[in-house]
Amino acid sequence: MILAADSAPVASDSLTYLEYGVYLLLSLGVTIWVGRTLFRSGRPFLVDAFHGNETMADSVNNLLLIGFYLVNVGFMLLFLSSKQHPATGIDVIEHLSKSVGVVVVVLGVMHFINLVVLNSLRTGAQASRPPALPPKA
Repeated sequence: MILAADSAPVASDSLTYLEYGVYLLLSLGVTIWVGRTLFRSGRPFLVDAFHGNETMADSVNNLLLIGFYLVNVGFMLLFLSSKQHPATGIDVIEHLSKSVGVVVVVLGVMHFINLVVLNSLRTGAQASRPPALPPKA
């Protein structure tokens, strides 16, 4: 820690670099974990929505995953810079909690939007299916 003449902590570039590195690692880790979970769990809904067409469901699932990553990584990069640079380790933790907290909230909102979209696709697919034929006697 660098101390000024009045003994107040002064912002340190090394603490800023540390904060940015930890922020990116945590944010990317959570984003990748959520993306993979959505990818695995969303596949059955898409297969159902596309009437069992697994090729189409997998293709759409991959496109959704790429879009999810692009939106979230873009947001993380835009949210990376801060006008306040940390002067102490406590400042680093406080900035990280706010920054990573916002990223987690955005991921939660994106997850909810994905659920709504997948459910609407599935509900629409079920409504458009022709009625089952009665068994032949």
